[in-house]
Amino acid sequence: MNILISITIMALAVYFLAIITDEYFIVSLDQISQRFKIPNNVAGASLMAMGSSAPELFIALLALIMADGSHSDVGIGTIVGSAIFNILVITGASAIARPANITWRVVVRDIVMYVMSVALLILVFSNGEIVLWEAALFLVLYAVYIVILFNWEAFEPNGEGDPIPVVTEEIDVERERTGLFFRITKQVSRIIGFFMGDPEKSYWRAFAVSIALIAFLSYFLVEYAVVFAEELHISPVIVALTLLAAGTSVPDLFASVIVAKEGRGDMAVANAVGSNVFDILIGLGLPWMLVLIVQGGVIEVGTEGLLTSTFLLVGTVVLLFVFLATGRKLSRWEGVVLILVYVAYVLWVWFAN
Repeated sequence: MNILISITIMALAVYFLAIITDEYFIVSLDQISQRFKIPNNVAGASLMAMGSSAPELFIALLALIMADGSHSDVGIGTIVGSAIFNILVITGASAIARPANITWRVVVRDIVMYVMSVALLILVFSNGEIVLWEAALFLVLYAVYIVILFNWEAFEPNGEGDPIPVVTEEIDVERERTGLFFRITKQVSRIIGFFMGDPEKSYWRAFAVSIALIAFLSYFLVEYAVVFAEELHISPVIVALTLLAAGTSVPDLFASVIVAKEGRGDMAVANAVGSNVFDILIGLGLPWMLVLIVQGGVIEVGTEGLLTSTFLLVGTVVLLFVFLATGRKLSRWEGVVLILVYVAYVLWVWFAN
């Protein structure tokens, strides 16, 4: 019975998180970026990435705080698993929907930054402890990334620019959908909107309420992921690497497939890689920094099951890069291979650990 209850609560939490982030939080962030005239590529890599990655960020933060940090690996596992899901499933499903021609300079830039992020993650995992200066390195590297984005036009002589954020493109399409599920979702969204207000007009209110609700729902995700793992007598990291990671990334998957069908699969690839940079550097670095400043000491990281998956992050991006390098295009069969690799990864996590 506890297994069924925990699965139901996690599924409902993911469902509400998808509505809040897609229809309110990201829209409010888009308005804020326009209000402060933030360049589109910078907004996409910072504010929009924050919107789509907010559940992972709050899960990582709350997992550190809850139970005196004994659940910290749940937050790390969610972000590592989400990064693998993004690279393999989102790009793979987008290619299956429609082969993608690639904006090469942008993809190479983000892949290089992504590899640097993963290398830093492996470095700090090596001794099983996180100290303040290591957490600060994550934020410094992300600041370098933002500086590069601000000055990217100087490196684009051919006018190749960043694609606009995927999720904002998907919102209008989502509102036009019909069917029982989408009618129910529309009514749920209206109820949530009573507290949020219009995110395009009352964007500061929507921003604040969204953060509160995302934090609230993330708490239940962490709590019941641990309950679910205990009932199955497995490590909570396994649940985080697979169920939580996939659940928090599903909205991005739907958004990416929609724009891929419209012939803009390069947007899906760029956002998958770019959001991984945010997930690793900010999704982990910021919670570590806040907790270490407040509590001091070190953060213990149980690297069992995590370190191998982190090394696999390098393998997935190498595989993606090889596919992209063949004609600067991600074909359908390459998309199928990426999906199959993810299936093999999930089976390995569940049955080999």
